[in-house]
Amino acid sequence: MPNSSSISEFLLLALADTRQLQLLHFWILLGIYLAALLGNGLISTAVACDHRLHTPMYFFLLNLALLDLGCISTTLPKAMANALWHTRAISYAGCVAQVFFFVFFISAEYFLLTVMSYDRYIAICKPLHYGTLLGSRACATMAAAAWGAGLLNAVLQTANIFSLPLCQGNAVDQFFCEIPQIIKLSCSQSYLREIGLIVLSVLAMFGCFVFILFSYVQIFRAVLRMPSEQGRHKAFSTCLPHLAVLSLFVSTVLFAYLKLPSLSSPFLDLTMTLLYSVVPPTLNPIIYSMRNKELKHALRKVLQCALFQLQ
Repeated sequence: MPNSSSISEFLLLALADTRQLQLLHFWILLGIYLAALLGNGLISTAVACDHRLHTPMYFFLLNLALLDLGCISTTLPKAMANALWHTRAISYAGCVAQVFFFVFFISAEYFLLTVMSYDRYIAICKPLHYGTLLGSRACATMAAAAWGAGLLNAVLQTANIFSLPLCQGNAVDQFFCEIPQIIKLSCSQSYLREIGLIVLSVLAMFGCFVFILFSYVQIFRAVLRMPSEQGRHKAFSTCLPHLAVLSLFVSTVLFAYLKLPSLSSPFLDLTMTLLYSVVPPTLNPIIYSMRNKELKHALRKVLQCALFQLQ
């Protein structure tokens, strides 16, 4: 049996057996990746360039777009390269980097979504204190805390997972190096330490979830007490995109990491991983801009400016 010291590379899951299907998967993944790059890139540019979007909500949305870009850029390029060049290999260092950056971006995104729920809570439940509680320094501190918490979690998880002795081969049953799949390669009983760290991370995220739930209970109570139907509609329209993104993200992550072994199958594991690692970064720009007139106007200006420069 190989151990971790003798493993120089890992073999990722092949998305297809035939060359034609591999090339098809390459083009599909390339389309998804370009859509995510375009959507998140446009939102980042619009928020950065339009002074009317220099508010706490859009500042956090800018950070979310950057995290989405990092998350999807950690996983899809290697999967596309493997499908194009008909290989499954990823170096040991490459696998370590994938685990680190994926955990970093996905953790920071969840903490940022928690901060964004606080932003919506203050905006709707305490609008008179919004400018005081969410000034530029406070926003920068909260965003930095989200990125810092993600970085700390990534360092701990990566150092712990790759200190485990690996004696179950080097074949990873996923299209990128994912912690649950690396754990399956570890020696019996040696994975308990990593399981304990995952449990601590889940408890921290559960605390964030309780905070988010409390925030939205207060938000919905405040919205339902509004006398104006137009005011209720406007409040809901600012909260529902965040709630949709959060629900998709949390449900798929929890199912992927906490599902029972009896429910596990290669197809289900792949589907759940795609849902939480690829779908949110691609759909988030669409969800947030769908009913947001200010963002639509800023995006239209960015596109018009780009087209004008091309002419």
